[in-house]
This record gives sequence, structure tokens and C-alpha cells, in this order.
Amino acid sequence: MARSWTLRVTVGAERALATWAQTVSDRMRGRDRDAGAGFVEYAGLMILIAGIFTLIDGLGLDGQISGAIGDAVADVVGGG
Repeated sequence: MARSWTLRVTVGAERALATWAQTVSDRMRGRDRDAGAGFVEYAGLMILIAGIFTLIDGLGLDGQISGAIGDAVADVVGGG
């Protein structure tokens, strides 16, 4: 009984993966392909970036981050 259930789950997962792969392939090459990122995607990305910057500034990590970057550059260039 458990073997039958496992087989059904495995076959279902394989079918779902095959369907997903075909859908992605069709969207990349077919006539319904995405022509580019839309306004909503760009807006979402900008909101995410602004949130990260606000978090860094709010936690006071900006000085630590710039110091760490400066130290890493100095190590690579050999000036430290």
C-alpha cells in the first residue's frame, strides 16, 4: 500500500516538473514569450532596494560596511 502511494506521488511530481519545464521553455522561445520586465517588476525591485538601504541606515551599519569594504580594497591593493 505504501509503495503504491509513493509511486503515485513520484509520478505526480515528475509530471508537474515536466509541465513546469515545458511552460518555461514555451515562454522563453514561443510566441507568448516575455518581451521584458514590466513596470510592476521594476517598481518591486526599487522598493526592495530602498528597503535594504533604509534598514542599513536605520541600524547604523553604513559606517561598518564602508569600513569593511575599504579594508578589503586595501588588502587587495596592498595598501594596508
